[in-house]
Amino acid sequence: MNSQILKEVNDLADFVLFAQRSCIFDLATELNKKNLNYPQFFLLTYLAGEDFLTMSDVAKKIGHSTAAATGLVDRLEAGGYVKREASKEDRRKMMVHITKKGVELVAGQRQSIVESLAESLVEMEEDSQIFKRARKNLSKRELI
Repeated sequence: MNSQILKEVNDLADFVLFAQRSCIFDLATELNKKNLNYPQFFLLTYLAGEDFLTMSDVAKKIGHSTAAATGLVDRLEAGGYVKREASKEDRRKMMVHITKKGVELVAGQRQSIVESLAESLVEMEEDSQIFKRARKNLSKRELI
C-alpha cells in the first residue's frame, strides 16, 4: 500500500473513531430524553427493517434470554414504540412490530447521524479521494 493511501486510511480511521464517539453521545442524549436504552434502540433499528420479529428472534438479536427480551419489549410497548400480536397460525407465537412512533424515532436518529457525518465530511480535505468517495456514498443513503 502506498504511503498516500495509508495516510488517507489512517485519517479515515481517525474520523470513524471520532464520528462514533460523537454519534453515540448524541444518541445517548436523545435516548435519555425518551427514557430508552441502547438495547431498546438497537431492537427498534432491527424492527424498522423487518415486518416483525418473533420473541425468539428478539432474544437472539439482543443476545439475551426470551424472558429478558420480554421485559425489553414490555418497556417499548408501554412507550408506544412497538406492538405485539399473536400469530394467526400459532396463537402461542408472539410477533413484535414497530409502530409509527418507533419508525419515526429510528428515522430521526438516523437522519441526525447522516447530518452529523455529512457536516464532518465537508470539513475534510477536499483533495482526499477516500473522503470524496465517503461523502458520495453518504449522500446516496436513504432513510430506512
